[in-house]
Amino acid sequence: MAAVWFITGASRGLGREITVAALARGDQVVATARDTTAVTAAIDSDRPDLLILPLDVTNTDQSWNAVDAALDRFGRIDVLVNNAGYGLLGAVEETSDAEARALFDVNFFGLLNVTRAVLPVLRRQRSGHVINIGSAGGFALGTGYGIYGASKFAVEGITEALAADLDGLGVRATVVEPGMFRTDIFDPTSLRLAATRLDDYAATAGQRRVDLVRMNGAQRGDPRKAAEAIVDIAHAAKPPLRLQLGPDSIARVTAKLALVAAEQAAWRHLGEATDHDDADARSGRTGEE
Repeated sequence: MAAVWFITGASRGLGREITVAALARGDQVVATARDTTAVTAAIDSDRPDLLILPLDVTNTDQSWNAVDAALDRFGRIDVLVNNAGYGLLGAVEETSDAEARALFDVNFFGLLNVTRAVLPVLRRQRSGHVINIGSAGGFALGTGYGIYGASKFAVEGITEALAADLDGLGVRATVVEPGMFRTDIFDPTSLRLAATRLDDYAATAGQRRVDLVRMNGAQRGDPRKAAEAIVDIAHAAKPPLRLQLGPDSIARVTAKLALVAAEQAAWRHLGEATDHDDADARSGRTGEE
């Protein structure tokens, strides 16, 4: 049976490529975006296996209405892809409260809005898959995109929690951690720059702004291959909790894990010395447990 996809941010970039890849695999797709004309311009909309709907993920009522329309058309939802979001460049101190909150409203709270609307469907079905598009920068953060990375770090955390919440209900959760892919991520439509620039950050966050914008159009990753990989895990019997896409993402995650392990080994003695002296006796445990 063909799977039914519900994809946010389907008008461009990875969301559009996932839509195309799922349709090519013989699935049915509900493609949502704030600007539906951008979807119809990129994909032939006159087909029975595609439903294009307007959706601003920050609008709770619109999220529920889109889910109802999806069910009216296809009767079920099998895969939710939370892809809608945008980037923000600037040092943490350079990023204003308004800029940070606006970013989290879309990248994190918007994701929660849509997920809450879709999860009752998946739970009733006792089947489904929530795929959240995170970032390699949401696992291993660096200078210049701290607030954006924090929003994607939150996506990492919520996906982990979802996987635990949904255990035994037949619903899976995966966070995808793409590296640098040749989408429009660094175009003005997808990337914002913090309004404030501080001279003290010129060599760190300031240089990162320049490097990332200059990289636009020359990223090594192929978004079509990324989309095909995401469709693959959606059809897998046991999909992963995390999926790194791109050798650069794999390298960053590997380096971060090694750093955490090394620091834990170096400072473990300090962390293990913080229990009450009688903690093991009171709990009936030995220190080896």
